[in-house]
Amino acid sequence: MQVRVLYLGMLREIAGRDKDVVQLEDNSRLADLFAQLQHRIPKLGDFRGAIALAVNYEYSVGDTVLRDDDEVALIPPVSGGKATDESSTAELPVPLISEHARITSSSIKSVPILAAIKKPEDGAVAIFDGIVRNNSRGRRTLYLEYSAYDRMALIRMEELARQALALFAIRDVQVVHRVGRLQIGETSVYIAVASAHRAAAFDACRWLIDTLKTTVPIWKKEFLEDGAIWADGEPFPPEIPRAGQ
Repeated sequence: MQVRVLYLGMLREIAGRDKDVVQLEDNSRLADLFAQLQHRIPKLGDFRGAIALAVNYEYSVGDTVLRDDDEVALIPPVSGGKATDESSTAELPVPLISEHARITSSSIKSVPILAAIKKPEDGAVAIFDGIVRNNSRGRRTLYLEYSAYDRMALIRMEELARQALALFAIRDVQVVHRVGRLQIGETSVYIAVASAHRAAAFDACRWLIDTLKTTVPIWKKEFLEDGAIWADGEPFPPEIPRAGQ
């Protein structure tokens, strides 16, 4: 059988390519595939404790049995990595949209999002507006580029929105993330949470952005006045298995 392998974020640069097609014995496990990839690309072994693996858009453990034509993604810590390649991120041809989430390559328009989520029964709408700032690590930032494993990212964002609705006393939530090149002052991520009371809205909004930043496969590259570098990725939470486990 064969499976399709995607190298995401900084791993594209380590692998020297975006994807592979790998031949495996029937009933091979995910761990068997990763061992074969390490043999092909020895440097992957340096990151095995930090790389998460996804099969068909779901984070998966090493014992997962693979099937013919599965899509396997190697995912470094989200938001980051370290490299200096200056290749551009391809833009999405159209936004990817679910009930509570959206990924877009166009500017995020906050006014219509806020207008759509507000209802007469709400006593509060809490907003998180993530903005591109003009400095990083004490150096001037020229612009940022965001890339994503877009379909899995949308699935994860929708799951987080539904979890927030179950965990907090809120009525509605919208989560929007932008990919592609962003200029200083532009919005990269916008979260709106509506509820009857402000405490629940604040708590849910904070939980959403914090969890998104550690579990949703979106990466940020910072283009500084003296070069480019991937933003430092935050470690995956314990519930997400890593390739080395």
